[in-house]
Amino acid sequence: MNIKITGTGCYIPSQVTPNSSFSAHHFLNTDGSVFNNTNEVIIEKFKTITGIEKRRYVADEFTTSDIAYLAAEKAIEDAGIDKETLDYIIVAHNFGDIKKGSTQTDCVPSIASRVKNFLKIKNPKCVGYDVLFGCPGWIEGVVQAQAFIKAGIAKKCLVIGAETLSRVVDIHDRDSMIYSDGAGATVIEATEEEGGLLSHLSATYAEDEAYYLFFGNSYNKDCNDNTKYIKMYGRKIYEFAVTHVPTAMKECLDDSGVSIDEVKKIFIHQANEKMDEAILKRFYRLYKKEIPEGIMPMNIHEMGNSSVATIPTLFDSVKKGMIKNQEVNKGDVVIFASVGAGMNVNALIYKI
Repeated sequence: MNIKITGTGCYIPSQVTPNSSFSAHHFLNTDGSVFNNTNEVIIEKFKTITGIEKRRYVADEFTTSDIAYLAAEKAIEDAGIDKETLDYIIVAHNFGDIKKGSTQTDCVPSIASRVKNFLKIKNPKCVGYDVLFGCPGWIEGVVQAQAFIKAGIAKKCLVIGAETLSRVVDIHDRDSMIYSDGAGATVIEATEEEGGLLSHLSATYAEDEAYYLFFGNSYNKDCNDNTKYIKMYGRKIYEFAVTHVPTAMKECLDDSGVSIDEVKKIFIHQANEKMDEAILKRFYRLYKKEIPEGIMPMNIHEMGNSSVATIPTLFDSVKKGMIKNQEVNKGDVVIFASVGAGMNVNALIYKI
């Protein structure tokens, strides 16, 4: 028995927000002081570092559970399964449902229960629950689905990564330009087909690193309503990621028994173009190998950072031929790897 991804689907929000949309923003330093540089300079530097030119935001009427459901429908259809045969629905997110204009996150009931309700699944033995694991949440959900199937308590699982980060950004924080919305879903099944999940690795670094990403106040000191926004220590995260992600990928690949030369694609969480390129460079340096051309698909330039949704959305897009000069084929070995709040790191080796 092997455990494979038999269906994928994603929801890419319709609202395209280019970098120029931030030209009139009043960006501030962490202490509330004004930047010396103009917004044009700030935005250009941002693009150079992150690679982000545009990002996607959900329409006002949508929440995280809505887009998770829309991605799930596509994955179920792609897998060609009866939704009533699903044993688990696992949804990775960070902030639950946040309605437009609201300041509260809503996770009761769970996003997974809401998705099950939207799908109109009647089977009570289809269990839904949420995963809070930062940006690596979708990979961790796949790891958990694999464990359920290996244990013999499940045959089919639906794993979703969905987020609407546009609802939790501080408009006075330059980092607000990074975040975006999206959802990606996968059906995980036990199958007799060759390939599937070969190895995985997960780790949490929470001694000095736990609060590199956190919920904090606006940089605008005149905002005294105590509303919290997503915040991060960008330099610390960069240094953490380029140190720990390549070694996690190597350990995971070595455990799989697969040679580095057999790897066809590497799907890294779309957080920052320069960071992902540095992770890839350090990973191949560990093997004393040159980086193969086109090994790392990217869509951050057009999509921004949608946290748990970046990898499943990217994988679905490549799988279905939606990214130029990128494809995956049956028998290809690919690596999924991510880093995020917690601080959590994970990697997964998968043979298509």
